Amino acid sequence: MKQYDKKNRFLLLLALMLCLLLFQTLSAAQAASSSSVIEDGSGILRLHIRANSNSRRDQEIKLKVRDALLPYFEQSASYEDAREYLLENGRDIQSICESVLLAEGADYGVYLQLGTETFPDRTYEGTLYPAGDYDALIVVLGSGGGQNWWCVLYPPLCIVTPDGETVDTEDIEFESGLWKWLSSLFEGWSK
Repeated sequence: MKQYDKKNRFLLLLALMLCLLLFQTLSAAQAASSSSVIEDGSGILRLHIRANSNSRRDQEIKLKVRDALLPYFEQSASYEDAREYLLENGRDIQSICESVLLAEGADYGVYLQLGTETFPDRTYEGTLYPAGDYDALIVVLGSGGGQNWWCVLYPPLCIVTPDGETVDTEDIEFESGLWKWLSSLFEGWSK
C-alpha cells in the first residue's frame, strides 16, 4: 500500500510541477506582450548614486542621500523641467547631499555631475528601459567605490512605498506559496 501511495504522490507532484511550469511560461509571455520598450533614451533623466564604499555605514548613507534628493524631483512636469531644475539648483542639491553627510558624520565629500551614463536593462512599471546611455544626475559620495543605486528621475519612476519611502528593487525577494507547499510534500515522504 505504501508503494502505491508514493507512486500517486510522485505523479501528483509531477503534474503540479508541469502546471507550474506552464503557468510561469504563460505569465512571462503575457508580461512580455503587455510591456513596452523605450526605443530612444532621449527625454529620460536618471539618477545614479555611487556609495563611498561597500561598508554597511556607507551603504546606509547612500540611501539617506537618495531619500533626501528624491522629493525634489517629484514635481517635474517634463524632461526639460527636471534638467532645468538640476542646472538652476545644482548648488542646492550639492548642499542637500553635504548636509546628509555632515549629519551622518561622514568624513568625505560629494561630487555631482550631469552627464551621460551607461545603464543595464531595467523594467519600471511594465516598461523596459534597455541597456544603453542615458542622461543622468551622477552623485559620487567620497571615492565612489561602493555599490551604486539608480532610478529614473523623469519620468518619475523611482519605486516608493505608500509612506513615501523608496524601495530598492535589488533587495526585493519573492516567495512561491506553491513551491513551499510542494517542498512540504517532499518533507513528508522522507519520514
